[in-house]
Amino acid sequence: MSNIIPSNESPPDDWAELRGITPARIGLPRAGASIATGPALELRLAHARARDAVHDALDVAWLTADLGATGQAVLQVESQAADRQSYLMRPDLGRALAPQSAATLQQHTHGYDVVFVVADGLSARAVQIHAAPVLQRAIATLPKSWRIAPLVIARQGRVAIGDAIALALQAECVAVLIGERPGLSAPDSMGAYLTYRPQQNSSDAERNCISNIRPAGVAYDDAAFKLTRLLLAMRTRKISGVALKDETERPALE
Repeated sequence: MSNIIPSNESPPDDWAELRGITPARIGLPRAGASIATGPALELRLAHARARDAVHDALDVAWLTADLGATGQAVLQVESQAADRQSYLMRPDLGRALAPQSAATLQQHTHGYDVVFVVADGLSARAVQIHAAPVLQRAIATLPKSWRIAPLVIARQGRVAIGDAIALALQAECVAVLIGERPGLSAPDSMGAYLTYRPQQNSSDAERNCISNIRPAGVAYDDAAFKLTRLLLAMRTRKISGVALKDETERPALE
């Protein structure tokens, strides 16, 4: 029996089932020695979306209104990066509060159990879409006895700007929700970085991270559950980062 496929029939697509369960670009069809036109154009579109996400500006008024639905007051601060170009070229400026923003925080009541910071990071659209739904769920889950600081929106901010904000408000814990670096399959992924008693020189090893928060990644309910469980563990055990393991998935595994 001949194994030659008739010229009017397409060869079987052995990768079709795997492509249906992952956003990864695997088993792409080819035209000669190159990728076929369709997948090549899709890749260029994904790259353009990722670049746009890095440069998109945060709609602070829209985000403020969305965060107001949590029932918390909302403050706005700026980093020392004057514009997007400075933010991208000088990461150190994105980690520090602008002097006027530091003065603004000093005018508010001090002494909180936690402060939630929403920073645009490298994908403003990520926090624009995902921050409010996650915080609504998380704040509703935390014990009523917790003193929650006003929510803080930080423009041109990086993760470490949360340390400066927590120090200014004298918050014991800080959770920074920030737009992650866009990928070719996720231009709107949000991360959450949690630190217990942050200091000016806190390192990444002292933070816990929940990555890939979005409907196609870590869903809002799951992210809020992890967020609150980690905060509760931090205050109970007085540690964070590599010393505090995320055990929120252990019951499911068992």
